[in-house]
Amino acid sequence: MENKTIDKLKNVSTLVMTDVVEMLKEAGSGHIAGSLGMVDIFVAMYFNVLKHDANNPDWEERDRLVLSHGHTCPALYATMAEAGYFPKSKLQELRKFGSALQGHPHREWIKGIETSSGPLGSGLSQAVGMALADRINYFSDLESEKDKKFFYCLMSDGEMQEGQVWEALMLAGKEKLGNLVAIIDRNNIQISGEVKQVMPLEPLREKLESFNWQVLEIDGHDFKQILEAVEIAKKIALLPPGETRPTVIIAHTIPGKGFPEFESDYRWHGKVPSKN
Repeated sequence: MENKTIDKLKNVSTLVMTDVVEMLKEAGSGHIAGSLGMVDIFVAMYFNVLKHDANNPDWEERDRLVLSHGHTCPALYATMAEAGYFPKSKLQELRKFGSALQGHPHREWIKGIETSSGPLGSGLSQAVGMALADRINYFSDLESEKDKKFFYCLMSDGEMQEGQVWEALMLAGKEKLGNLVAIIDRNNIQISGEVKQVMPLEPLREKLESFNWQVLEIDGHDFKQILEAVEIAKKIALLPPGETRPTVIIAHTIPGKGFPEFESDYRWHGKVPSKN
């Protein structure tokens, strides 16, 4: 991994983080903890991982990114604006009446948004459906990684308390969807408390492995680890049919990262800083 690549991603991340705080402050409502915790992952995706084109958002050969925990969309919007999908000035319209940038993303309002999200627990099912349909149509005919489309689902640890998530995990494992990568935002909080107190997930890794997924664990703020994990996930898609598996990356993140006043404090899950 070249240092200049990492340095570039860190610089973009700082810009996006600043935009997230400013847009939430202006909106006066929203979810800052999870949004800040996801900035580094969004930046890695849009500035290194995804095959995409901001000038041609409907490009058929693009990778697909499904955001399941839609309340972290301020980080998604800010990253997409930085990547050129729409002017950064629009970020100040977050959550305003009539704005395309609502508190949960709507695919018909912003080019480049793949799915609408809001109800937690449904994103992985959508990504599984996309990945399965693509494999049926094209995947078996492609020989190299650069020709393949990959389907990424970004999801929260709290939503893994939903039964639908485990149904999707079971189907993807059964179908050996090597073109599917799930990234779990393992920040350990949800709106009503710490995940381990509301509904514990551990032993999470072992559960996921038992559903026939390749499981990787990383520091979700370490760009080197993020990019290397995705590369490992992509390589499994090149194995012979029957030997592939979907990959889940457990990304340990800090909610509210960068602001000690509310880092890792679940009470900031759905709050925003005041203008002061």
